[in-house]
Amino acid sequence: MRIDIITVLPELMQSPFNASILHRAKEKGLVEVHFHNLRDYSIGNYKQVDDYQFGGGAGMVLMIEPIDKCISKLKAERDYDEIIYMTPDGDTLTQGISNEISLKENLIILCGHYKGVDQRVRDKFVTREISIGDYVLSGGELAAAVLCDSVIRLLPGVLNDETSALTDTFQDNLLAPPVYTRPSSYKGMDVPEILLSGDFPKIEKWREEKALERTEEKRPDLLK
Repeated sequence: MRIDIITVLPELMQSPFNASILHRAKEKGLVEVHFHNLRDYSIGNYKQVDDYQFGGGAGMVLMIEPIDKCISKLKAERDYDEIIYMTPDGDTLTQGISNEISLKENLIILCGHYKGVDQRVRDKFVTREISIGDYVLSGGELAAAVLCDSVIRLLPGVLNDETSALTDTFQDNLLAPPVYTRPSSYKGMDVPEILLSGDFPKIEKWREEKALERTEEKRPDLLK
């Protein structure tokens, strides 16, 4: 998979991709992540990428011309399955969306900033709009990192045990069951005996019951 991220703050994007699972995925050659500084496609002597919005109002808007230049250059080099715009009014990111995107080959992720991007960018280039929740961030960079993390970890070979992702919360519309590790007894708090029994069919049944129980308690909306 190749991911091209367009941003006015590429330096903000570096850290999440240089550690842990995302770094491992890059080292294994399972994903390429490239950052494109929108200011490299800026307009005029003042390196302009944003301007005041027509009709008045507070806040600057990212201009269409620099974005057009960047996207057009990338599209001339390869075909893209999706051009994703990170925006609070997009479709809320779910595990199902991450699963779907993980099957793609080439992605462009556009990070909004200030008051967002000129609507014509969304009309002409963007194929999908994604939000990570009903709140507003300073820009789309952190949201793009969240999306990439949720997608890249699903790529075959990224996780040491690929079955781990299959039992994550939301994979089957249920929350994950409780998990325990050593010691089996700590200050009077004991691990459920079933998990120490070695009876794996019964353990799986217990986990399914606990997942359902936890979902009914914490997120009953998922069961609808």
